[in-house]
Amino acid sequence: MRKTVLAAITAFGSGLLGASLASRPGSRRFHALTASVAATWFAGAGRVPRGRRDVVQPVAAGAGAFGVFYGGALVARHIPPLRRAITGVLDHAHRGSTPSVAATALVTGVAEEVFFRGALYDAFGARGATAVYVLSTAATRNPALVLASAVMGTVFAWQRHRSGGVQAPLLTHVTWSALMLAVMPRLFPPAPQSVLVRNASEPDRNLRRATRCSYPGTKPVRGEGCRCGHCSCCCSCSVP
Repeated sequence: MRKTVLAAITAFGSGLLGASLASRPGSRRFHALTASVAATWFAGAGRVPRGRRDVVQPVAAGAGAFGVFYGGALVARHIPPLRRAITGVLDHAHRGSTPSVAATALVTGVAEEVFFRGALYDAFGARGATAVYVLSTAATRNPALVLASAVMGTVFAWQRHRSGGVQAPLLTHVTWSALMLAVMPRLFPPAPQSVLVRNASEPDRNLRRATRCSYPGTKPVRGEGCRCGHCSCCCSCSVP
């Protein structure tokens, strides 16, 4: 019975998570939905074990995980599908209020640990809880987030196993999230706003949409692939 209830809570929270990431960055709808996600995880967790009261090791693990992701991000910037996926997530950091986005991310991270490494871990074990965590994140339909959930879900589950409670994975999660929010937006600038440009070979009433490339020294060119390798958008551009 407990597993059925947890499965229902997971499905409900995952739906809210997907809707929150699909909402306009910085909007009241986004903050309301993410708050609802956190409330769902907290309410569904119940009482969970705190575990070993260690601070240094979990924080160091979070910092180490960030270092690995930072190295991966340097590579992902040059892989268009991953770059677009990461930029899509970071739009919420670029276009929203920094304090509110940070608070939302950290509170949601705490709620995830209490639920997934607390109640779900106790009910389904390490592998089951990690698998459900990845499936829940898949509701965002963002490959970068799904990949991150698989990697970090494994790390968090290991922390739970090692410490016997949720405090260690919680500290690791918060440390990792804080560093990601502080650094990643600088690596992935916001996608430039679309502008309308006139095609001189067509009537005035026909306007084509192009996008200005945010990388210095480039100009928009329709009908060709992105050559500069630095655009965070779907534009076509050429390097002079």
